[in-house]
Amino acid sequence: MRVLFYEDESYRSLLPIVSLRPVFELVCGRESLRRRMARWIPGMEWGVRIRSTLARVYQEQFPSAHVNSPDWEVEGRTLVVNSRWIPEHRECLEAIRDSAAGFVGDELVWISLDPEEIRLLDSDSISDSLQKLSVTRKRVGAGGVVFERPWDLIAHNSRQLRNDFTDVGLSQPRNEAHVQVLGNDSDAYIASSADIDPYVVIDTRKGPVSIEADAKIQSFTRIEGPCHIGRGAHIFRGHIRAGTTVGKACRVGGEVEESILHACVNKYHEGFLGHSYVCPWVNIGAMTTTSDLKNDYSTVSVPVDGDLVDSGLQKVGSFFGDHAKVAIDSMFNTGSSVGVMAMVLPGGRLLPRHIPSFGYVSFGDLSSDLDLDSAISTARIVMNRRGQELTVAMTDLLRQLFDETQPERAKAIQRSVQRRMQA
Repeated sequence: MRVLFYEDESYRSLLPIVSLRPVFELVCGRESLRRRMARWIPGMEWGVRIRSTLARVYQEQFPSAHVNSPDWEVEGRTLVVNSRWIPEHRECLEAIRDSAAGFVGDELVWISLDPEEIRLLDSDSISDSLQKLSVTRKRVGAGGVVFERPWDLIAHNSRQLRNDFTDVGLSQPRNEAHVQVLGNDSDAYIASSADIDPYVVIDTRKGPVSIEADAKIQSFTRIEGPCHIGRGAHIFRGHIRAGTTVGKACRVGGEVEESILHACVNKYHEGFLGHSYVCPWVNIGAMTTTSDLKNDYSTVSVPVDGDLVDSGLQKVGSFFGDHAKVAIDSMFNTGSSVGVMAMVLPGGRLLPRHIPSFGYVSFGDLSSDLDLDSAISTARIVMNRRGQELTVAMTDLLRQLFDETQPERAKAIQRSVQRRMQA
């Protein structure tokens, strides 16, 4: 099957966690939409329509992908898939047929197009073009959900973890005499190469737990399901609570609740992380804490692309863009947004809820732009320590993003100065 994943102008509602990646690479449950569908469709030939700014980096990361390639798109009939769709289980694919269009509510999430129809797609408004084509098809329920904001991924994560555990078929538990499983043993999957110390507790009474290959779990860790620990992740005396995804090669300690750590996140030490999404290469210093519940139990508003948006939820934590650096004892208010490569130094008080990409926070106030060259040098060192390279393409993307976010940064700094003058 040929599959084309597309993102449209709505990506801005998911900043800053999509600043350096397409929407369909965001994680919910064990994995992203693209990886889930690749698992369901063996031999899937796939292409993407993404922001031009991401194309070079994405092609470098996935050489076999067809990136913004009109010639490939018209080579044959292609299933076009909305990047914000979370199909909960593989049965969602059973409704796909050429004569139909799949919807979740009013959102079109898939449609099969022939080459002539693909030629009609407007790159600047692909969602409108697809909506017009969908009226020629029978409308069917696609199943699953469509996410619109970063906190939707967190709200759906527990459910998707349960679905993924069943769907992947993790039914061969590894017997560990020194690991205490509370609940059904068959709901605890431990890969054969995972290293589990004595005095680890895995609680499956409220959901399954999967621990992938080469993960290391230190003594006195407690993991509550539903939960997924990714390949090569290390947990250091952690309390990993229900609804949490710890991605590949993360380093995690302290308490984590209902959060998604995408991959390569450093949170070694004590401190609470709740109802949050953390992008790769973020470093969270010791004793850093994120509030995820307001004292008056009212719904939480979150800065998205510089504007406050009411989440409609009582529990929302923080959203960290790639390469953000957070120093020890930082305290994040409920519903905070921390942009790409932001540098956060604590000041003994709650931090600004909106910290734009490349912003520099000192003594609790947003004061200036980050030194970009220094930040890039640090990112290169951090990635080299994990055997990865900060490529020229990614460096260029970061520099471009720095320029694009300058107006947002200047506005946020001005607001911070005004608050200080009024204090």
